[in-house]
Amino acid sequence: MAMSFADLVAKNTALSSEVRRSQEALKIAQLTIDKMKVELAYLRRMKYGRSSEKFEHAQLELVGGQVAQPVVESSIDAGVDDGLKSNVTSLDKERKKRELKTRPGLRDLPAHLPRRTVVHTPQSGCDCAACGAGLREIGQDISEVLDYEPGTFHVVRHVRPKLVCAGCHTITQALAASRPMDRCMAGAGLLTHIAVSKFADHVPLYRLCQIYARDGVELSRSTITDMVGNCALLLAPLAEAVGRYVLKAHKIHGDDTPIRALGGKGEKARTGRLWVYVRDDRPSGDEGPAAVWFQYSGDRKGEHPARHLRNFRGVLQADAYSGYNAIYKDGLVLEAGCWSHARRKLWDIHVKQKRLPGTLAHQGLVRIGELFRVEAEVSGRSALRRRRVRQTRTAPVLTELKSWMNETLAQVSGKSPMALAIGYSLSNWTALTNFVDDGRIDAHNNTAERALRCVAIGRKNYLHVGSDAGGHTAAVMYTLLGTARLNAINPQRYLRFVLERIADHPSNRIDELLPWAVAAKWAHDAAAQKLPMAA
Repeated sequence: MAMSFADLVAKNTALSSEVRRSQEALKIAQLTIDKMKVELAYLRRMKYGRSSEKFEHAQLELVGGQVAQPVVESSIDAGVDDGLKSNVTSLDKERKKRELKTRPGLRDLPAHLPRRTVVHTPQSGCDCAACGAGLREIGQDISEVLDYEPGTFHVVRHVRPKLVCAGCHTITQALAASRPMDRCMAGAGLLTHIAVSKFADHVPLYRLCQIYARDGVELSRSTITDMVGNCALLLAPLAEAVGRYVLKAHKIHGDDTPIRALGGKGEKARTGRLWVYVRDDRPSGDEGPAAVWFQYSGDRKGEHPARHLRNFRGVLQADAYSGYNAIYKDGLVLEAGCWSHARRKLWDIHVKQKRLPGTLAHQGLVRIGELFRVEAEVSGRSALRRRRVRQTRTAPVLTELKSWMNETLAQVSGKSPMALAIGYSLSNWTALTNFVDDGRIDAHNNTAERALRCVAIGRKNYLHVGSDAGGHTAAVMYTLLGTARLNAINPQRYLRFVLERIADHPSNRIDELLPWAVAAKWAHDAAAQKLPMAA
């Protein structure tokens, strides 16, 4: 049947409309696929890949970075023709080569370790094996070997003799020794080893049971779990003291991480959260002690950080999580963003694009890299100097970066991963740029992310906490051990010191047991021992 011209035009119009709809649907599908690929690459990298986001050497050159050049040894024969050089080797030069080849740590063993001397005498004794004459010592060859003896169990018996007076028949007996926990067979050393193994060395409790069983000490998992829980209850006032100290700072770093919590009999497991708040002003030249405070919640609702920070006034450095919005409403807490989060969104796209130079993602990373370059130079300087340098060097970079983001955003699709990455930065631009006018604020929130690293490693080993109570126990332990680590204090020594005293320590003097206070006491005692005795 022949079609009229009008029918052909109508059909052509319909087909053209269908083609346009198909092309639009295909474009949307392609954008969705690209977005899913970026998310898949991110999840794969988070689970299996390395966490480093550093440029390769070729890319460092593109951002103006300096690649380390090979070191050329200076020669005393420089400027002399090779054919005229002597083939006699300098003894000093060869000796220096041997010293450089020696790996550090193999010869110089730590001086503070105790030494056990073993003297090896000849089999012939003190007489010469050749002529029988007496031998005299003319020197010694000494070598040292680093050895290790695994920790051992021992039982401490507390004996309290009963003494009676023959005259008045009065019975006298010393008071019972204090224990960290009443009716607990574990001493402070064992409790410390369990806590440090679980929360600092990431050893699950069932594995500790197996280790102890090898030495003939049978402790059930439930028994050790109760020990850790009771230990956390005992240390909770000290962790609260750390929290009060953290909240007195002008600026704190905040973040959170998921942790799986079992729901108990007949209940499903759920995802709880560990919230972290860090006080660390050393990058701005402050010499005050650093501290980290952990809190646990059964979910990620914004009411939890609002409760934790209800008495805080200052700057909160965190990501753009909407749960923090209620904290910023009244203006008492200033929001400071994290350029590491903004950069990471571009980095995920860069990885998906095989890290090719010249792409839009790479151009954004280059510009953000300039910010971090300036921050590396002013790290550890005073807040005033950091502010001056940032206003001189960082502010122009931020102005150019925002202009580039606006131009790029007009070139890409609104649903593309690149648009979402740029949109994150532009929508949080005020928070991301507050650090320029305040030298006490950092450009990133890496401090909080480093504090959460122990949780990320630990949950890969113990997988979950047994309940919400276990989550609160973990928060207490991570608080004390993390604060000790920030202040370069041996957690084993510190926690044992605290457990041996906290049961009888006055509650109104709990600050005396804070990590930096204990470290100061140790330093004072060590200095007093070195002083000469008075005549």
